[in-house]
Parts: sequence; structure tokens; C-alpha cells
Amino acid sequence: MAHVILRHRDVENIKELDVYVKNGGYEGLKKALSMTPEEVVNEIKAAGIRGRGGAGFPAGIKWSFMPKGDGQKYIVINNDESETGTFKDREILEGNPHQVIEGALIAAYAVGADMVYCYWRGEYMDAAYPAEKAIKDAYKAGYLGKNILGSGFDCDYHNHFGAGAYICGEETALLNSLMGNLGQPWSKPPFPAQAGAYDKPTVVNNVETLANVPPTMVNGADWYANLGTDQSNGVKIVCMSGHVARPGNYEVEMGKVTYRELIYGDEYCQGMRDGKEFKALLPSGGSGPVVLPDALDGNVSFEGLNDYGSMMGSASVIVMDEDTDMVWAALKMTHFFKHESCGKCTPCREGTFWLEKTLHRIMEGHGTEEDIKTLDRVAHSMQGKCLCALGEFAVSPVIGTLKHFRSEYVAKVRQAEAVPAD
Repeated sequence: MAHVILRHRDVENIKELDVYVKNGGYEGLKKALSMTPEEVVNEIKAAGIRGRGGAGFPAGIKWSFMPKGDGQKYIVINNDESETGTFKDREILEGNPHQVIEGALIAAYAVGADMVYCYWRGEYMDAAYPAEKAIKDAYKAGYLGKNILGSGFDCDYHNHFGAGAYICGEETALLNSLMGNLGQPWSKPPFPAQAGAYDKPTVVNNVETLANVPPTMVNGADWYANLGTDQSNGVKIVCMSGHVARPGNYEVEMGKVTYRELIYGDEYCQGMRDGKEFKALLPSGGSGPVVLPDALDGNVSFEGLNDYGSMMGSASVIVMDEDTDMVWAALKMTHFFKHESCGKCTPCREGTFWLEKTLHRIMEGHGTEEDIKTLDRVAHSMQGKCLCALGEFAVSPVIGTLKHFRSEYVAKVRQAEAVPAD
């Protein structure tokens, strides 16, 4: 099956405007401009495109929340891509930037916005060069700017670079950073659709989400809806990393490929690295609960891991082999979340500090049985108490490893207790 999103793998130099146009580029925008904005929103609703940044919220419904009528509105593209093990959006914007620009323009037309901001994580500065060129070329060709394609629709597009903070993947923290404020989330309401960037109605969509829009407009809602499953339509890019023979990005039809096939399939990762045995998998980076070998038969979809107590998220799959120390893995992930916590709310700020400190004590050979209980207690006390999802994600490594690999914690503690003090 030809790629829907990673088209640069099929079409050489599709990042260049003339090549993109020769291969159907901006036809989706032309079709959208021949429709009413409401018809475009309804088309995306019917297609069932869901957010690809992790939450999976339906894009068409999010667009429909925007107030009708005149007034300044914004489209903001979330290219912060800070989830551990995620690297799909960078490849899209490096290899096929016009498809994202076109998707954002269709979204802008549908909601009545005349400005698009693409928010990049700071570490992606070098990766932005192809996208910057694509923007300039699109302006010259009349796909951006005033009176686009003679339709009377005006829209500008700007890249904006953050300082490289995980928290800015959360949409309200991203908007604060975009406006020059601290990258910290705000309590909802107001939701961005009512008061977002510069206190104006705003839609925030992930890069991959918007890249799904142009082919959907060209081929129709039924075409897209027939890909995948009833709950998970379309295709998904899965970022495979860790202890696999061939890591990388793989585009799959939702619900049609299992995690086992991704790891061991010849067209995907081709097995475990160095012939090691599989031990555990993080299906959504550090933020999603770790799963065991039985979950490998779950499929890549929003519902595919429901029976295994985890979630697809942004599909940043980290594979761990038999030699992985799961206490060490929990410490590495907890350190990341503690470092990336914005510190605005007490449960996350204090909780991540104590989780990391306690894990360090266990790893360094000074842990006790009480420390294991402390980890469990602190992690569960943070759940449902944090301002944004970061605090919820931060407890996942601890809760998941304690659930499935508690024996490894106990072994370290007992080994420490067996060593006489100096």
C-alpha cells in the first residue's frame, strides 16, 4: 500500500512544490475552497480523523467548537513532539512539508482563521529548513497569503520555535510559550476554542493529524473512514525504537497490524536486536503503562491495548529486551518527567522529586521495603491531582513497573539489606 503520510518515501523530492503539485498537491485545498466552511468541517467529521498527538480527539469535532462569525482566529500546529520515543512529525515536515501546510490551510478555511502558527520544539531548528523553504515557495505560488487561488480567502503561516520543553506539548502550555509567556498550562476553562492564542479562538492540531486532511479531502470521507477500524480510522505512523533490529517510523493501517508483527515482521523491525528475548514494551513512550509479551497481540489502534491496561498514545513504541533492568528504566523515565515538570502544581513538582529520590536510593543499594511502599503511595497520591497530563504520565513508569516487575525492586532491596553497613 502506498504511503498516505510518508509520501516522500514513494515520491522523490515531494518536499519541492512542483513535485508535490504534480502528485496531487493542493488539490485538497482547491476542493475545500469550492465548498462552504461548514461542509469542510462535516467532511472531516464524517471521515473520523482523530488526533494523532496522543489524546485521539476527533479533529472535525474540535474544529466545530470554534465560534462562528468574523473575528481573529488561529490554527496552531503542535510540532513540539517531546514525548519520549517519538520522531514521526520531524520526518513528515522534513520530507513532505507541503502536506502539513495544505492541511493547516484547509483547517484555517474551515474555521475562519487567517493565521497559522507551526510551533516547533527548539531542538528541531535544523529540521525546519525544508519547511521554511516550502512556506516561501507556497507564498510565491499563491497558496499562502492574500486571496489564495483567487478565492478571497487570506491566510498567513509562520514557524515559531520553543525552547525545548516537554510540557509545551500540552496545548495550553504551548500557547503560553507561543505568546512569550512561561510554558506552563492553564486551568480549563477557558478552552483554546474560546480563548487560545492571544485570547482569541484557536484550534491546536498535531502535525500528523493535519497531514491526514488533504488526502481525505481529495478522496472523500468514505475513503478515509474505510481505512482502519470503526473506532480508529485511517493510517498511523508508529515510531519504533529500543532493542529492535531495525528501528524507525512505520506507517500502518489502524487496527490491521499487531505489535508482534511490528517487532518481528520482515517489513518492519525484523526482530529483536542481537537475538535477545523480548521483555516489555512501552507503547506510548514513558507516558503509557508498560505492557508484557501477551500484549504483543494487541493491534495498533486507539482501542487495541484496552484489554492490556495501556494505550497507543502517539505510538512512540519503545521495546525492551531480557537484559533491561526495570527499576533502572523506571528511574530514567521518572528523571525525565521530574526534569520536564514546569513546577506550577504541587503534586507534580513535589511528587516527581520524591519518586526520583526514592528510586535513586533503591538503585544505589540503600533501599528498604518501606521505600517500595513509599513509591507506590506517592505515585497513587498524584493521580487525578495534577494540573495537566504530565503529572499523570509521570507516575506511569513507577506504577507499571511495580505492578509487573515488583520482584526486581524487592531483589534490590533485599540485596541492600544483606550488605553490612560500613
